[in-house]
Amino acid sequence: MAGIKEIKQRIESVQQTRKITNAMYLIASTKLRRAKDDLSKTRPYFQALRVEIKRIFRTANGVESRYFYPPDVTKPREGTYGCLVITADKGLAGAYNQNVIKEAQRLLDQHPDTKLFVVGEYGRHFFKQHNIPVAKSFLYTAQNPTMERAREICALLLDEYDRGELQEIFVVYTDMENSLTSQALSTRLLPFHRTYFSIPTKEKAVSEPFEFVPSVGAVLDGMMHSYVAGFIYSALIDSFCSEQNARMTAMDAANRNAEKLLGELSLQYNRVRQAAITQEITEVSAGAKAQRRKHRKEGGTA
Repeated sequence: MAGIKEIKQRIESVQQTRKITNAMYLIASTKLRRAKDDLSKTRPYFQALRVEIKRIFRTANGVESRYFYPPDVTKPREGTYGCLVITADKGLAGAYNQNVIKEAQRLLDQHPDTKLFVVGEYGRHFFKQHNIPVAKSFLYTAQNPTMERAREICALLLDEYDRGELQEIFVVYTDMENSLTSQALSTRLLPFHRTYFSIPTKEKAVSEPFEFVPSVGAVLDGMMHSYVAGFIYSALIDSFCSEQNARMTAMDAANRNAEKLLGELSLQYNRVRQAAITQEITEVSAGAKAQRRKHRKEGGTA
């Protein structure tokens, strides 16, 4: 059985670990709250953009845009695909990163000719270790998702898409449905199906046509740049929130395990301590008896 000193050291180590997990839980909770606030401030703008895109399809006939499938095309395009994979910069978040990687690998299995654009050190290291080429990695974006970084990613992806180097673009990210459930998703970012911006049947018809300057196509293309950047920003924030939520869950589980281990170690410590005290009392008592016998023996001799 371990000694008192060893058990005490183990208790101190577990207590220190518990302090760290509690601190990490609080940090993750604060980051999660701030990220949700940032997303809630920007979502109305991008929702308004979607409404305006719907209005274009509602008011103009025969709208053509390279960002949309033609009305009579439903099959995926042939050619090189692009995939934006959003992972974390760190571990300690349960299966968060592994789920994203699995979803990305599933897409690679279906479309081997796919260029990867990776957010997060975890994803970059994973693909490097498995000799999977990465076209571009975005450093520090996972821990600092901002609109500026989303526009930077959007500009790179759209540049290759506009030049015809990418036929379709996917985003693999984690969607936090609620505080208890998160899911890794693979979503096609471009091109859109027109039904994605379908017009509600109950919406009133436009009585007077709108005028688009310089053209309806140019207006739509300009709006799509902002909309795609907003989609990427939302995916970055969603992933960041999911990561912090997963980290909170992992730290909470680690904290519960630490409490259980502390209880077991405290019980073991008390038993060993009691045994040591009992042994010490026994030794003192035996020594006292020996001294009394010695004194009686010496007294009888005298």
